Amino acid sequence: MNKIPKLLATLALASQISACVPVVVGGAAAGGAMAADRRTSGMYVEDENIEIKTVKKLHDTLGEAAHVNVTSFKANVLLTGEVPDANAKTKAGDIVIATESVRSVINELTVGAKSSISSRANDTYLTSKVKAQFVIENKFQANHVKIVTENSVVYLLGVVTQKEAESAAEIARNTSGVSKVVKVFEYLP
Repeated sequence: MNKIPKLLATLALASQISACVPVVVGGAAAGGAMAADRRTSGMYVEDENIEIKTVKKLHDTLGEAAHVNVTSFKANVLLTGEVPDANAKTKAGDIVIATESVRSVINELTVGAKSSISSRANDTYLTSKVKAQFVIENKFQANHVKIVTENSVVYLLGVVTQKEAESAAEIARNTSGVSKVVKVFEYLP
């Protein structure tokens, strides 16, 4: 298979798995995702629960003026998006850290207007491009790294070796359209 059809097929696949909320049919999707994940199945489920609980709390507290994405990985929570003021940013971090099972908060919220639909669509596209490059480069198992993109900044999460982290960051950094790469990894010995 030459490179262009392979890239297109990979992008198509990646775009189907980049949604914020997983679709589970009979548990197969979650089971497949957990099987390729270095977290225990219990930790995987706990991360999903943390995300669900905190998204609701944040929306109820901050309302429509905020656009907050919550990503939990091994109970370390990454907050991305936009809030109207510094007080809302602080409040968001406080809400999350007070949530049961949360170990830490990486608060990358920006103060400003909510991002546009086109900006969010571009972020989804960039996530798909980076995932596709992970598969094409084949330097590590792509499912070991979770990607969150906000305003063209790519956040990389996962439980990885130092070499996997360096490879993932290099691939993401060299993907066109990515403005910055932030590593939020937990390292294996």
